[in-house]
Amino acid sequence: MLPDVPVPIANFVPFRREGSILFLAGQICEWNGEVRYIGKIGRELDVATGQAAARVCGLNLIAALRQALGSLDRVRQCLRLGGFVNCDPEFKLVPQVINGASDLMHQIFGADGAHVRTAVGVATLPRGAAVEVDAIFAVGD
Repeated sequence: MLPDVPVPIANFVPFRREGSILFLAGQICEWNGEVRYIGKIGRELDVATGQAAARVCGLNLIAALRQALGSLDRVRQCLRLGGFVNCDPEFKLVPQVINGASDLMHQIFGADGAHVRTAVGVATLPRGAAVEVDAIFAVGD
């Protein structure tokens, strides 16, 4: 089951397509309007909780992907994920947190879920969320 696609809280759209490339706006770890994981990873929240938060971000991305395409059958590949972790400046396991979203892409799309990725620790995220993830997909007609 997928969540509803979150409504943007600022001046942007959840997705934009250019030819066979679909760009998905960053999604925080909210489920149907409720931010499920609030706080800093490495302070209030541990790595496993951060991975769960990243998975929720990934599920929101999949929901936006389905909305944009009408069907996930039109997905050719996950090309890139960008992960942002609200964390202590000393927290060093940022990539492990974003694995929660990366693992989901592999689970859903198999070999086509393999992607390049950036994982960055940040001082804060919208609504106090623990994690945010954006994505780029190759899609067909």
